[in-house]
Amino acid sequence: MTLRPDLAETLARARADLRMGVPVVMADADGAAVVMAVETASAARLAALRAMGHVELVLTGRRAETLKARAYDGDLARVILPSDADLAWLRALADPADDLSHPMKGPLRSARGGAAHIQRAALSLIKTARLLPAALVLPLENAADIAERDGLVCLDATAATGAMQAEPVLERVVSARVPLRAAQDARLHIFRPEDGSDEHYAIEIGRPDRSDPVLSRLHSACFTGDLLGSLKCDCGPQLNAALAQMGQEGSGVLLYLNQEGRGIGLANKMRAYALQDQGFDTVEANHRLGFEDDERDFRLGAQILRSMGFSAVRLLTNNPAKLAMMESCGVHVSERVPLKVGQTDENARYLAVKAEKSGHLF
Repeated sequence: MTLRPDLAETLARARADLRMGVPVVMADADGAAVVMAVETASAARLAALRAMGHVELVLTGRRAETLKARAYDGDLARVILPSDADLAWLRALADPADDLSHPMKGPLRSARGGAAHIQRAALSLIKTARLLPAALVLPLENAADIAERDGLVCLDATAATGAMQAEPVLERVVSARVPLRAAQDARLHIFRPEDGSDEHYAIEIGRPDRSDPVLSRLHSACFTGDLLGSLKCDCGPQLNAALAQMGQEGSGVLLYLNQEGRGIGLANKMRAYALQDQGFDTVEANHRLGFEDDERDFRLGAQILRSMGFSAVRLLTNNPAKLAMMESCGVHVSERVPLKVGQTDENARYLAVKAEKSGHLF
């Protein structure tokens, strides 16, 4: 046994470095590259990167569609940088905030041919760092030497992709009694992922019988709705109504998963809100940012339920897709329990889009 960090620990370091604007190196059987997130890149590091070779701007297929850039690799586009491209130009391509006021950003030329495994892994890593999914990628034969010279984290792109796609491993850290307004007999369980990402919580009401389907809800963190009382969504009322129903029935489990903004993080969620103010709906805003409709991983909730001894649930949800997700993760859903609260004039369009594009039942 050595003190060397394992893959999960190295990935955590890489995410932290990208958030601070520090490049990382990724390599696979086809080659290697230096990778930097556009959102946090500095002009000095961009200049250093360009001095070493031809840098690509890698965007998701969703963002490329908005920019009319050719996504020859299907799910991503490798945009060739013009000689005069500076940091402001790159950030304008990564961030859609000014798309409507400055629509002409092209024409953009995209690279085609060759492998794109490292570029794909780079975007996945940047997404897990909760940054805008746009990467600066510099393919280099001696990238590993650059990593050693400059003290950069070096990742096997294939192994990193497998780790990011694998079901997260959670460990229960601690449990304690927390009397709630909705139910005095409540306990809070804290679960910590092995990969160093956000902790997740289970609020257990009463002492549910492990042999019966437990009244349960998968609730994704919503700072604006749960804490601030935002009227743009129905999250806060759903949270309180679910706990109240569990309190009335005397038992239940609410899973509070730290997957803000459908898994894109609070900063990107606020970017989506700003786009909604420009007239785009929830799904359109996510796509313009370069994300999918929903980036959450509900395997987390199923794993927590199983670790607590539950194999079947009565699921409080308006989202039929969650039923299939739970079943595929080994948790039987014996009943869908509707949760129709929090509808306001301010969130009417938001709820309509959830019904139309995500299949929610209201």
